[in-house]
Amino acid sequence: MKMNQLGRTDMMVSSYCLGTMTFGTQTDEAGGHAQMDRALDAGINFVDTAEMYPVNPISAETVGLTETILGNWNAKTGRRKDYILATKHSGEGQGFVRDGAPISSKTIRETVESSLKRLQTDYIDLYQFHWPNRGSYMFRKNWTYDPSGMRAEDVRADMLDCLEALQAEVDRGTIRAFGLSNESAWGTAQWLRLSEQHDLPRVASVQNEYSLMCRLYDTDMAEMSVAEDVGLLAFSPLAAGYLTGKYQNGAVPAGSRMDINGSLGGRKTERAFEAVQAYLDVAEKHGLDPVHMALAWCDTRPFMCSNIFGASTTEQLDRILSGLDVTLSDEVVADLDAAHQTHPMPY
Repeated sequence: MKMNQLGRTDMMVSSYCLGTMTFGTQTDEAGGHAQMDRALDAGINFVDTAEMYPVNPISAETVGLTETILGNWNAKTGRRKDYILATKHSGEGQGFVRDGAPISSKTIRETVESSLKRLQTDYIDLYQFHWPNRGSYMFRKNWTYDPSGMRAEDVRADMLDCLEALQAEVDRGTIRAFGLSNESAWGTAQWLRLSEQHDLPRVASVQNEYSLMCRLYDTDMAEMSVAEDVGLLAFSPLAAGYLTGKYQNGAVPAGSRMDINGSLGGRKTERAFEAVQAYLDVAEKHGLDPVHMALAWCDTRPFMCSNIFGASTTEQLDRILSGLDVTLSDEVVADLDAAHQTHPMPY
């Protein structure tokens, strides 16, 4: 298993990360525990969750359930020290948690404590902010994004308040490193600047959506990642299941994400199906499983720290795990680049 350094920390993480957002809805506790066993036995040492999980669907009644399922596995197996654990603090607009209150020094300690209790551990390896307080262009908001109402000095004051609270958690040993999610290049640069100026926790990673179908990270964020040693943790590298091919020709498998969330979070467009077919054709041409191809392609990117994949079932997980050693030839990458140029920004 290829291992990558997590930012400038002393932690090394596997290039594939088990995402757990289905644990508690599409995946029951026994299934979640089986996935943990299989993933770690396959050489994966990185697991990602969030206090607001599970999703599909998100509900007030299930908030925190994924962390609880992981905590029960930790207690049952005694294997907490065998992997790097990442979780996230919900914030502005995520109304099922603390009524959507922003992330601040008033919320960080209580939120850390709640996650530690559910996870049945005394430390979190990577603590991430799920969504910027000022908003974000992620999740298809890029089409109408307007930052003109933002006051930069207010944003920086908010960031500094959060960094000082994070430092208090580092000092008492509850978190080891700090990461962002759904962030921009400007936002990440501000976090980095403030941490350097005030000797506060430095951003180790950014968790943003990234796949053959969603390549917003390829320019300014890519440059920032490489220059500042802030690697990407790519979520939805299979484009919410599109790149498996299971939704082609009108198919909607029972219990699938599209079956539960018909629009796939705004991803369902005619152009998306056309783009998927182009990528499926590349996989067929080269005799590759499209799942393995899509994940291996993410791993070729110069800014990639780890791919966060999810699976609803152990069968889906086993399919992913069987391709962890797949590498792509220059010819495959060239064909994928050509498909991207023909089908840019399909949703």
